[in-house]
Amino acid sequence: MPMLTPTDHHATITWLGVLLDRAVTLRSEPRDRLDLGFAGPPEECHAGLTRPSCSRVKLQYERGTEIANARQLSLLSEEELASVAADMGIPRIAPEWTGANVILSGIPDFSSIPPSSRLIFESGASVAVDMANGPCRFVAEEIEKEYPGRGRPFPTVALDRRGVTARVERPGALEIGMRVRLHIPVQKPWAHGTGRAAAQS
Repeated sequence: MPMLTPTDHHATITWLGVLLDRAVTLRSEPRDRLDLGFAGPPEECHAGLTRPSCSRVKLQYERGTEIANARQLSLLSEEELASVAADMGIPRIAPEWTGANVILSGIPDFSSIPPSSRLIFESGASVAVDMANGPCRFVAEEIEKEYPGRGRPFPTVALDRRGVTARVERPGALEIGMRVRLHIPVQKPWAHGTGRAAAQS
């Protein structure tokens, strides 16, 4: 039985980029095209089949433990970025300030799509969603550089609107203007809590 269902939700790629060296800056560099391999975009500092564990999984592993890399890509919604900027009272939040790889337009409530969803692109490339990406102070610091005195609220304001992390499931090219379709897992919601309280403790 198929365990993933194509939806009627489609989106368009409006921006692409790579984060070359996180130790230097959070800012992504724009690209017109990303060629995805199984390890992710070749230039991306988060690429790789494995990665050292970080704060996202600090309750599961000692920091620096080698684990499979489900965080090769950061994908965000153009609409959610615009709504966060409006709620912060600033004109815009540029994709590169967030360290994004892919900005999509057209899927509602994008940051809440189910884990294990697939995004299937027109090129045949596909990515498997790992989890929602948490807002962080580092994006706030980038916003602060552009709008002094306005960046600090970002982690609170952007909660549930920070996009998702994902890994490449099928290699291929992504280009600006390319269409993508959302496929979601066939699974009822788990009725025993979200885990947010534990995650934030």
